[in-house]
Amino acid sequence: MGLLAAAGVLLGGCADASDPRPAPENSQPVTSAAGLQGRWWEWAASAPRGDDPVSDQDGDDCRRNQPADVWFLAGTFGTSATRRCDTPAGRPVVVPIVNVFGSPDDCDTFMATAQGTVDLDGSSVPIERIESEPVSFTGVAGNALGTETDPVDAVGCGLWATIPALPAGIHQLRLRGGSGDFRVSVDYRLQVLARTA
Repeated sequence: MGLLAAAGVLLGGCADASDPRPAPENSQPVTSAAGLQGRWWEWAASAPRGDDPVSDQDGDDCRRNQPADVWFLAGTFGTSATRRCDTPAGRPVVVPIVNVFGSPDDCDTFMATAQGTVDLDGSSVPIERIESEPVSFTGVAGNALGTETDPVDAVGCGLWATIPALPAGIHQLRLRGGSGDFRVSVDYRLQVLARTA
């Protein structure tokens, strides 16, 4: 079974959000986390362990390798974290509360006990439950997910939240989730930067 990751900022680094990686040519508009799972896993595997947002404790790695059309956040590998993250205006936020990749049986087992909540500025955010969807992605050597640099073809599942682009200012995002003995707790302080002319 693949590594579990919960909502939060994935993959660490210093890439500037004003110079993001372009979205893939065949990318679809952001309408559902189900269509973004493969892209999220590729993003999660795009940095080596220790420079990745899943392991990140304070949010220093939240900007690394972000695509141009959406802002990904990540959880943890089963721990708690408090993170600060500056995000650009105009991008929806997509985050898994808990998720996994592996075989269909892995997803069946994982989703049988998956539960979670997302709270934004004191209000509950709807969660999308993805039982089982094909995912394909490639990671860098030594990535935090423990995958090889060869393409991974698997099934992904989890609890996800898609948040429309937030207004400029400070926002508090609180993620809590789990499956079986695995638990995630992440608090984000998101500062959405105003657009500049």
